[in-house]
Amino acid sequence: MAVLGTGSNISSAAAFLLPSQLHCNSIRRCSQLVSATIRSRLYATKVRASSAAVVETKPNPVIDETKLNIRKKILACPICFEPVSWTGDPGLSLESVARSTLQCSTCRKSYYGNDKHLDLTITGGGKVYGEPMAVSTELFRTPLVSFLYERGWRQSFSLWGGFPGPEKEFELIKDYLKPVVGGNIVDASCGSGMFSRLFAKSGLFSLVVALDFSETMLQQCYEFIKQEDDFPEENLVLVRADISRLPFASSSVDAVHAGAALHCWPSPSAAVAEISRVLKPGGVFVATTYILDGALSYVPLRDPIRQNIAQLSGSHIFLSEKELEDLCTSCGLMNFTCIRNRRFVMISAMKPV
Repeated sequence: MAVLGTGSNISSAAAFLLPSQLHCNSIRRCSQLVSATIRSRLYATKVRASSAAVVETKPNPVIDETKLNIRKKILACPICFEPVSWTGDPGLSLESVARSTLQCSTCRKSYYGNDKHLDLTITGGGKVYGEPMAVSTELFRTPLVSFLYERGWRQSFSLWGGFPGPEKEFELIKDYLKPVVGGNIVDASCGSGMFSRLFAKSGLFSLVVALDFSETMLQQCYEFIKQEDDFPEENLVLVRADISRLPFASSSVDAVHAGAALHCWPSPSAAVAEISRVLKPGGVFVATTYILDGALSYVPLRDPIRQNIAQLSGSHIFLSEKELEDLCTSCGLMNFTCIRNRRFVMISAMKPV
């Protein structure tokens, strides 16, 4: 048997192994290339996603400026009803708005906030100069009632008054407001802001003004908002004001809502007249209240009794459906409609075009 020499043996082995090694090296290099390509593409995808996230969350200066202008234009002096000028940067948060100063260019009166809401009452700061306040008005300014309002008080209306509950009530309200969707809305006598918050979150309106005379109710509204995640604060302004002296220019508001409030107004006629003044032509007024009429209209001494109650408490809880219609008509509103359930009534009327 011939035995190969050492050199020939090595050369033959090398010649035999070379194709296999080349194959493995090629596979290794291809694998490395594929891995590098995948890593590169994954990195690029992450970069694009990160860039997209930055673009999506970056404030749009045009939109923000539009929202700021909407806020600035709706409020007016409650004395002369002329537009007010804002000093400082109102921003788009509730706190920045409340820290602003508003001044009327006509009467030179200034209005301020308290870090939570703007105060556009005529007297400001709770001063009444000896003027008596209705008992019902003072009741809703107490911290206890404001605290309890959404913690059982308002919910009890469903039990004894026939109110359908906030969710169903909100759906009924939206049906009446369809002609003015996209405009601004004032939630008058908003209380702790149950419906103000629903209006703001719905996105149906360019701006929601939560308006009440009670500082403690507005405080509760503010606290409820701060408890919610991602609440659209840029769509809402909290304002303290008198329902009989609204801080809006004439014909500047698209809709006014008053939930379970009309019977608490010291002068419903003065309040509805103000609402009629600030509504734009075609603007809508929607309100809920509770009434006692029908067979109860014939109760002996009914009118003197309710007059005494109104004088003592400032509440008008016995208005009939016909009286509510006459109230709206006499204040220049038309197309009165209403729906009822026991003591509950929802009314709607429109400012003539």
